[in-house]
Amino acid sequence: MEKIKTIYTPEKYTLENERAVVGIGPNEGEFFPYDLLLGALSSCFYYTLYEILEKRKVAIPTVEVIVTGEKRTEVPTTLKWVHLEVIVTGDIDEKQFLRSVDLAAKYCSIHETISKVAKMTHEVKFNPGT
Repeated sequence: MEKIKTIYTPEKYTLENERAVVGIGPNEGEFFPYDLLLGALSSCFYYTLYEILEKRKVAIPTVEVIVTGEKRTEVPTTLKWVHLEVIVTGDIDEKQFLRSVDLAAKYCSIHETISKVAKMTHEVKFNPGT
């Protein structure tokens, strides 16, 4: 069971669980709700990708996931589109990695949820190992 608690006081808002506390708001060091949503997508997508690579016994490279999106102007202001840019650094079989990224998009539950309201795209960029 997942459990998260949000505490709202006049001075600050925090999102908490037993492992961490995250500030919510417009101030330095805080996140807006859509920041958290896009961060959740990035985390879910990467963890799903990691599990796929691990099952395929592929060495896990360094991966950076940059998520951008745009909200609709109509109310409710759901996301219009979301784009994931996956930057891979290291020596890896590119074809196998691309297939793994496609599978991660398919099996990541947050990606699947957001895809019900937004157009989802992704691209992969490879940086050879140094």
